[in-house]
Amino acid sequence: MPAPARAPEVAAEALGADSVTPEPGKAPEAEEAPEPRQAPEAEEGPEFEDDQEEPEHAPMSVSAQTVDRHAGRRRLMAALWPPRVSRGQLVVALLLFSLGLGLAIQVRSTNDHHSQLRGARQEDLVRILDELDSRQQRLQQEKAELEQSLAKLENSSNQAKEAQEQTRKKATELGVLAGTVRATGPGIVLTVDDPQGQVKADMLLDTLQELRAAGAEAIQINDVRVVVNTYFTDASGGGVQIDGKKVSAPYRFTVVGNPQDLTPALNIPGGVVRTLESHQARATISQQQKVVVDALVDPKTPQYAKPAPK
Repeated sequence: MPAPARAPEVAAEALGADSVTPEPGKAPEAEEAPEPRQAPEAEEGPEFEDDQEEPEHAPMSVSAQTVDRHAGRRRLMAALWPPRVSRGQLVVALLLFSLGLGLAIQVRSTNDHHSQLRGARQEDLVRILDELDSRQQRLQQEKAELEQSLAKLENSSNQAKEAQEQTRKKATELGVLAGTVRATGPGIVLTVDDPQGQVKADMLLDTLQELRAAGAEAIQINDVRVVVNTYFTDASGGGVQIDGKKVSAPYRFTVVGNPQDLTPALNIPGGVVRTLESHQARATISQQQKVVVDALVDPKTPQYAKPAPK
């Protein structure tokens, strides 16, 4: 008889140690079912809700923190650039810039002026102080004269006669300033030689302004009387034009005023004489007890200007 097939044993061997081969003559035992797990009993009562702890967040890794920081920087840069400027903010910025620029220019000019005085000699500084004192004294004297004239008008028994006298006196003074009458008195004569032709109209104007600031009362340049509306221009063929009249070198300033005030004003450091010398010109000052300013101008009636009512 053929041997019986052993297929179940081979299959059992193939299944390995986890499979169990039933012994012959015994029924296979039923596997025990796993016991059902019971859900944990919930704690009773609302009084236990506060005792429950909230779960802690897991710590962020270093790489995540770096990425978050970079993202925050990008958001900040996106909010700041490009800037969103309104029209009002732009106007305020321009005004502040203009103000700062003006202050910087003023500070620089002040520092330049101080640097010139810092490098001046002691005698030059003394001369400048004397000139300032002289200007202050002249202003005080003019103030005293005006107050005296006012007192005479108020206290005079015949105010009409006193007013006429002061009017004639004032007309004479105004005639000297207007250049309609001759003027004489102590003063100086300033001669400017310009062999190189470097003296321009602006230099003569600066000289005139310095003389006026020093107390000059009547001025004549060559044969042209200087008045309140005198102007200077450069001539096309050389030289300078004063009130439309051509004036050539040497330029001769005849000035009525206090020589002790006029001479130091021209010789201060960085003043008129130093400026002329830097342009190869030569300035000569002669103090005299009596000079005569005899050039006159024709008075012109104003076309548009009229006395304003009080």
